[in-house]
Amino acid sequence: MFEIFQMVLLGFIIGLTGALAPGPTLVATINASIYGRWTTGLKISLGHMVVEFFLVVLILLGLATVALPYTTAIAGIGGIALVVFGVLTIMGSRKAVLENSLAQSAANPYLAGVMTSAANPYFWIWWLSIGSAMVIAGLEGGLILVVAFMIGHWTADTAWYTFVSTSVSRGRTILSETAYKKIMVVCGIFLIFFGIYYVSGIRI
Repeated sequence: MFEIFQMVLLGFIIGLTGALAPGPTLVATINASIYGRWTTGLKISLGHMVVEFFLVVLILLGLATVALPYTTAIAGIGGIALVVFGVLTIMGSRKAVLENSLAQSAANPYLAGVMTSAANPYFWIWWLSIGSAMVIAGLEGGLILVVAFMIGHWTADTAWYTFVSTSVSRGRTILSETAYKKIMVVCGIFLIFFGIYYVSGIRI
């Protein structure tokens, strides 16, 4: 039970670091929420989850089988990617902004979540490195750990995008730009330390 809880927590933290990174999905959430309701973020995150669900299924059915003999290499790549993304997150925090774009809201928030995820290079790089490493590592402990990781991951996505849409739709700043930058820095530091920990635990 402790391992399941630990995997949920890990999925949440890792998922939050990915959700916080400025990208198409965050922009779509802000834009759609200007004229929408607080539920816009929830709808976009559900569309985002659909893409991730099918990707995880592919990893489990095909990629995982092929990649399991290369777990050490994948773990190494995933750990290094965590460090790199951590550094990029900290560097990006200096110029990160939360501003309401004047672009029109997406007609279909669910579709916006799907399209912005599928069209985001960061999304694919993340899943082909960090995400696949996490899923494969969880698979070694049983499918339940993979499910636990994804529950935590999706909870983070849903919580963040709903929080952003609530802030924008109500027309007031719940999260200041300074606080947002600090959160990004903390997440970046976590990524770096976790990446180092991940690589150091590799058995050769």
